[in-house]
Amino acid sequence: MSGLQFFLYEIVARIVAIYMFYDCWRDVRTGFAERKIQPYSTDVLDWLNPWSNFVVQRDTLPFLYWMTMGGHFILLAACAVIAIFGWWHPNT
Repeated sequence: MSGLQFFLYEIVARIVAIYMFYDCWRDVRTGFAERKIQPYSTDVLDWLNPWSNFVVQRDTLPFLYWMTMGGHFILLAACAVIAIFGWWHPNT
């Protein structure tokens, strides 16, 4: 494996995973505290996402709220695994 491939697979994947973990953790923490969550994050590339202003309230749409929170938990766990263990790539 060349040095550039190591950099791309390991370092960049971990940096992106750490950022996404932080962003997801902030969304989940805010979702529990305020009882509302945005299904899509508005931090990066807000101008490309037409759903960026959509907010799911826990009291009005509980099923969609918990589905969104569950999706955030799955993404949070996946980012934690990638940040700790790195990106898996097959040896060819």
